[in-house]
Amino acid sequence: MQTYSTLVEAGRAGNLRGCAASLGNFDGVHLGHQALFARAATLGRVVAVTFDPHPGKVLHPELAPRLIATSARKLELLAAAGVHACVVQPFTREFARTTPAEFEALLFETLGAQAVVVGADFTYGKARAGTVERLEGAALAAGATVSIVEPVTLEGVVVSSSRVREYVLEGRVEAAARMLGRPFDLDGVVVKGAQRGRTIGFPTANVDTPNELRPAAGVYAIEVRLADGRRVGGACNIGTKPTVGGGEVTIECHLFELAEDLYGQTLRVAFLERLRSEQRFSGLDALKAQIERDVVAARVVFNRRLSG
Repeated sequence: MQTYSTLVEAGRAGNLRGCAASLGNFDGVHLGHQALFARAATLGRVVAVTFDPHPGKVLHPELAPRLIATSARKLELLAAAGVHACVVQPFTREFARTTPAEFEALLFETLGAQAVVVGADFTYGKARAGTVERLEGAALAAGATVSIVEPVTLEGVVVSSSRVREYVLEGRVEAAARMLGRPFDLDGVVVKGAQRGRTIGFPTANVDTPNELRPAAGVYAIEVRLADGRRVGGACNIGTKPTVGGGEVTIECHLFELAEDLYGQTLRVAFLERLRSEQRFSGLDALKAQIERDVVAARVVFNRRLSG
C-alpha cells in the first residue's frame, strides 16, 4: 500500500487521480470502515484519507479518546482491508481552520478523486460546517460522485470506534472482536519484570506497549504472534497482581510450551476471551492453583480458535 503524508503530496504524485476516496479517522478499521472500502472498491482504486493525530487530540485533548490502534497498526489494517493507497493528512490547528470549500478543492482538484465514499454522519471543514449534502454538491460541480454508506449494525447495535473502545475498556473483548472482524490486539516489547511467575512454574513475558487502549484488568485467553511470525496460545493477566503486592499495572503473558528468551522481542497479543476478573488470593498456593485452571481454560479457547 502506498502512503502519502499530505493531500498536496498525493496530488503532486498524480497517480491517484480518478480514485475512490474514503474519508475518516478509521481507528480500529472496524466493520463499518470496511464497508466503506468495499463500496469504494466498486467505484475505483481505493484511497483512504485519514488524519494524524486524531482531531480530538488537537481540538479537545482532555476529551480525546484512547485510540484502538497505533498509527503503524492502522496502516497495516487498512492494507489488509483492501486499501490501495493511504493519505495521512497531518491534523493541526491550522488545518482545522480549513474551510469546507478548501477541503473540497483538496479532494476534487488536488487529489483528483472521481468518487468519494463517506458515512451518513460525515462532516468536514472548519467547525465541521461541511455536510454530506454540501459534499454532494461540490462533487457534482467537479464531475465526481459521492456514495453514502449507512451504519453497519450487529444485533441492533451500531458498529463504531467508540463502541469498540467501550467494550475493550470493560473487558468485553469478544464483543469488540465481533465489531472489528478480528480480535482486539496490541503490540509491545518484552521487558524484564519481577520474574515471580517462573518461581511458581508459570513464566511470563512482560509486555510493554505503546497502545493507548488496553483491556480491563483480568485474565484473558490470548493468541500471540512472535517476532518470527509464529503464533502461539497463552493466558494473559492484566492488572496490579494484588496477591504479591504489586502496584503498577502490567501485561503479563504466559505462553504455552515456550521456554525461549523473548526479552527485547516485539509481540502482538490478540485477546480472544476474558476468563475472569483480577482477584486477590490467600497466598501463592491458591494463586498457583487458579493459574493452573486459567491455563487449562485458555488452552480450550485457543484450540477452539485453531479448529474454527
